Amino acid sequence: MFKTLKEDVESVLARDPAARSKLEVLLCYPGLHALLFHRLAHALWQRGWCLLARLISQFSRFLTGIEIHPGARIGRRFFIDHGMGVVIGETAEVGDDVTLYQGVTLGGVSLDPGKRHPTLEDGVVVGAGAAVLGPIRIGRGARIGSNAVVLKDVPPGATVVGVPARPVGPRPAEEQVREREVFPAYGTAPGADVDPVLRQIARLERRIAELEKHIQQLGGPQTARADEREDDDGPRRASGCGR
Repeated sequence: MFKTLKEDVESVLARDPAARSKLEVLLCYPGLHALLFHRLAHALWQRGWCLLARLISQFSRFLTGIEIHPGARIGRRFFIDHGMGVVIGETAEVGDDVTLYQGVTLGGVSLDPGKRHPTLEDGVVVGAGAAVLGPIRIGRGARIGSNAVVLKDVPPGATVVGVPARPVGPRPAEEQVREREVFPAYGTAPGADVDPVLRQIARLERRIAELEKHIQQLGGPQTARADEREDDDGPRRASGCGR
């Protein structure tokens, strides 16, 4: 138990530059408190003490603003940064070294009693306000942008953004190498153009410009003479109206 708690505290120190000491993490981090309550509630849930487990879960929600169903399976070194508004459903599964930011929902889209919540593999990062819905799988090392709505499986190592979430392309190899050394707090650098819709619009604009240039080249001198006639007819029409 103490070894696991030490891992949890050290994972917070590694991923949050605002954390200055182990004592501060123990006393002031609601994500850690919610995780500790969940481990107790989950142990009771597995032993059939479902009502007591739910009571502990609700007490944890009251204290931390984080709701984790006792049936959810949480891996090691799980970190919820800030945490307010996080909801994790009953059949959700979270791997090791996963990070969630505030307002994240791991929810369901079905009333079936079976598996209805997502599975997050090791090393996944979910940005603030994102919703991951349904019995889908988020691959190892994948990153989900803030406020994204994920309704389909995400392959390992991918970054998805938008509503509904779309992949923004594979990450450069050098970036993946850096991530082995430094925790990847967010999916992209601040100000980076990663919206796939904007990228598609930009491609369409470039294509339109190429087609317009091609049409001008095909028209050649005829287009130029037509332009000159329009310029010549303009003054004559104007003088005729004057008479």
